[in-house]
Amino acid sequence: MRSWVILGLALLMAGMTARPLHAEEAQSCDVPESLLTTDSSLNKVADVVKSGRPLDILVVGSRSSTIVSADSSAYPTRLQAALKEKLPQLTVNLSVEIQAKKTAEEVAGGLSKLVEAKKPTLVIWQTGTVDAMRSIDPDDFRSAVDEGVTALQNAGADVILINPQYSPRTETMISLPPYLDNMRLVAQQHEIPLFDRFAIMHQWNDQGDFDLFSAAHGIDLAKRVHDCLGRALSKFVIDAAHIGPAQQN
Repeated sequence: MRSWVILGLALLMAGMTARPLHAEEAQSCDVPESLLTTDSSLNKVADVVKSGRPLDILVVGSRSSTIVSADSSAYPTRLQAALKEKLPQLTVNLSVEIQAKKTAEEVAGGLSKLVEAKKPTLVIWQTGTVDAMRSIDPDDFRSAVDEGVTALQNAGADVILINPQYSPRTETMISLPPYLDNMRLVAQQHEIPLFDRFAIMHQWNDQGDFDLFSAAHGIDLAKRVHDCLGRALSKFVIDAAHIGPAQQN
């Protein structure tokens, strides 16, 4: 069963070496405002934007975050491109740290060293899928995420959590709700934003923007989903940093 889960998730995020979308190819993938706003603030990001210093972002995640080349279509690259477009006066540097097949506990222990080495303003931590696939105790998962977020904040970085992707092909094979709930709880306790990738993708599937059940359009589907996620995440970052229209393009 685990192999089928891995295959189902991989189909959505396959083919990341494909070229990025041009404007005329952009997928219509609207997201409700309620999913792109947060009561938590990215104060360090806001300070960087106001000062005009480079904005350094570190994405910590799985293979679905991989930047394979300069023209990669993975969502971190699309996020960087969208932020550069919205904030043309700002230098936006982005790096990705791949933690393939690692649980939150396995990742959390090394986060302090990562921040010390890369000195990012913002860390975007994508987690939860591996823990759900391995049926890690949800309470242990929550403790690990709490430990990781604490380490990142103590190291001086703003933090965004990203929860697992939604896949109708695997929702009957793995139970995500306990992990989704615990990520939201940790985000609330630490007053940090949670980018609800699961809910966003669920909505896209339900309203017919994407057919996430079909495996017929693997590469093209992954490219379009990642472009939409990157653009949605850029809006989320700008809202959480309270960057007004006067500071944007």
